[in-house]
Amino acid sequence: MEEQSRKWKSKFIWRDHGEKRNFNAENEVVYFRKVFEIEDNECQFLAHISADSRYRMYLNGESVAVGPCKGNGFSFYYETVDLSDRLRVGKNIIAVKVLHHPPIGENISVWRSPLGMLIFDGELTDSNGTKLENIVSDDSWVCLKDESVRFVEGRYNTMFLGGSERVEGEFSNFAWEKLEYDDNHWERCICYDSLDVSTGVLNTWQLTKRTIPMLYEERKEFVGIKYVNDEEIKKEDILEKFSSTNKGCLKLDSGKRFIVEIDAGILTTGYIKIRLSGGKDSIIKILCAECYENEPIEIPWTRDRGVRDDEKKGKLYGDIDIYKVSGRGNKDGNLFESYEPFWIRTFRFIRIEITVGESPLYIHSFNYRETGYPLEVKAEFQCSDISLHKLWDISINTLRRCMHETYEDCPYYEQFQYTMDTYLQTLFTYHVSGDDRLARKAIYDFHSSLLPQGLLQSRYPSIEPQIIPAFNFYWILMLHDHYSYFRDSKLVKRYRATMDTVLEWFDRRLNEEGLVDNIPDQYWKFVDWVPEWRSGRGVPQAAKTGSLTVYSLMYAVSLQKAAELNKVVGRKEIAQEYLERATKVNHAVIKNCWSEENKMFRDGPAVELYSQHAQIWAVLSGAIEGKNASDLMEVATKIKTIAQVSYAMSYFLFRALSKTGLYDKSFELWDAWREMTNLNVTTWNEDPVTQRSECHAWGAVPLYEFCAEILGVKPSEGNADSITIAPKLGPLTWAKGKVVTRLGEIGVSWKLINGNFNIDIYNPNKANIDMYLPDGTIIKNLCDKVIQLKSKLN
Repeated sequence: MEEQSRKWKSKFIWRDHGEKRNFNAENEVVYFRKVFEIEDNECQFLAHISADSRYRMYLNGESVAVGPCKGNGFSFYYETVDLSDRLRVGKNIIAVKVLHHPPIGENISVWRSPLGMLIFDGELTDSNGTKLENIVSDDSWVCLKDESVRFVEGRYNTMFLGGSERVEGEFSNFAWEKLEYDDNHWERCICYDSLDVSTGVLNTWQLTKRTIPMLYEERKEFVGIKYVNDEEIKKEDILEKFSSTNKGCLKLDSGKRFIVEIDAGILTTGYIKIRLSGGKDSIIKILCAECYENEPIEIPWTRDRGVRDDEKKGKLYGDIDIYKVSGRGNKDGNLFESYEPFWIRTFRFIRIEITVGESPLYIHSFNYRETGYPLEVKAEFQCSDISLHKLWDISINTLRRCMHETYEDCPYYEQFQYTMDTYLQTLFTYHVSGDDRLARKAIYDFHSSLLPQGLLQSRYPSIEPQIIPAFNFYWILMLHDHYSYFRDSKLVKRYRATMDTVLEWFDRRLNEEGLVDNIPDQYWKFVDWVPEWRSGRGVPQAAKTGSLTVYSLMYAVSLQKAAELNKVVGRKEIAQEYLERATKVNHAVIKNCWSEENKMFRDGPAVELYSQHAQIWAVLSGAIEGKNASDLMEVATKIKTIAQVSYAMSYFLFRALSKTGLYDKSFELWDAWREMTNLNVTTWNEDPVTQRSECHAWGAVPLYEFCAEILGVKPSEGNADSITIAPKLGPLTWAKGKVVTRLGEIGVSWKLINGNFNIDIYNPNKANIDMYLPDGTIIKNLCDKVIQLKSKLN
């Protein structure tokens, strides 16, 4: 993510200079074309491309790249694509569709300037690497504005994502990406003037090489039909005709109203596409939904959901894309009319409603290309409680669906990268794949969001700044835990100044009692989605009276983690200062927030309100330790009248239980996830309060707990170059699986036999392992390829 000095031979191009454009305009779609010729089928063609705001590139009619990767004006990403395998001897056509968002609103997580832009920098070489020709964006390219589409802000899933589409097929540029298309009526592109970089003036787009792999796109078929309004049409026939491998088609007679609800099997993300012929002026409405549900209580925020795939009791709700058929598709000539929304859609079920025009409509296929970050899941888990297997599988799918060009809170509604969500998702990713590329980008993204006041934005990239002060703590935890898993001290050095700046902001907020206070009213003091705090949108009621106990405790934890990182980079004095500051904050919390009568920490110094959250963070910060901490967690998990953590904060509850030796209590907590499986979910819900989002990866906690606690595999503390294995048995009689670590994959299989604990460890890379057995025995520096141990149970 450093500054680059790549020399671009190309120009920034668009259809006009921009000075005549209305900067409050709606979304604008512009098509670009460039024809070139080659004589040798051994040519190599490497290209670099970017656009403002989004693009899809085609070569010879085939999609070859989508981007740019989400960034910001100071890190505006470009993609490098090898196009060699798709070249043809003779004429070739590069075609690019660019969607430019207006400066305000529309797909908030996608940065944009007031100007639309395309830049393409390609080099043709022969098989020996000798340059033949530069294919670059300049005024030899032609372009055309798409007048067929407009975007409508929705009430459900497209509110933050750019709106749903209204497309007039008659005005669309049919087969525009094909070589045979006649573009004589298109305009020559206009080149933006280049800035004089010798004086240090930055241009609008600081082009930066993409740092993560391209998202995958994989063709998928739907697996079932939930409802069809025409009993004469068999469900299995519809499914067959919708398949991309089907040679036939589904014929709908003129004037017919056809409704079908189709099932993808699991909640997923992808590009939906329908191929058609005939049926001029037919109207096609496509609604993508996460699940079947009752009528929403408050659109879109509060929902009423039962069994997610029960089409008998529920309905599908969501924003609708509308396509008006042009009738230009030719079913005999195999040149179909098609419609594909530009932005990805999230769905488990899709409702298609078609009103056929005056001539029959033929549907040749309806399918989708699943897309997401190419997460390679290497971890495995099984145990004696088979109900946990489903929790593992659903967690994997939830994590996948919340990984694209950034980590995401949810794919259906917002697609925002929030710090709290992202911190948890990075941990889950480390354990199941060992891939930290998206995590590194996330750490950089939030660093890039730093405001002059000294706080990081709570979601980034975003064109709308938002501040949740506590989310700054999660960024520090993210940086700390990345070091724990990957031991990259250079990354710590890169961001230590940002860490200092954030902590200094909170230090300036300490009141006379030494507690974090005086948070500006315009900032969202969110902690968790719990019923008691619903009216305050996740803000504890104690915030009305001043200081929040949990904020002070989270600040103390962050100081402690920052101290560890400062030691790593040799700043021992700063580390000591941070530890002393953390101790002072903890003492202030004990003095002002502890209730001797209730043996718990109050949510604030001036209220008799209590939550699990304050107790959890008191344990994690070390404000309370030893038997007192264990007693506190006994109380916090027993008393149900205090505010309970939701899925979002459950990870920290598990950590507090583990730290106090009470991890066995965690096994009953999985009932909350089991209850969701009884509703036939395929991803984890956002929270039990609003039931808005059906897919929130902060709930994929099983991925961490099963790997790091039940199998027991995690990085050793401090700077030790080893892996710790310390299984937590609970009520299980056996567990086995595989966990990914920095030192290689570790296989673990343990079981109880006649009251004895037996464990087999497969350590192919011969990593150093510190083994903690259930009877308290500790064996360090085990490095054999196969390790077999036994012990008594306590």
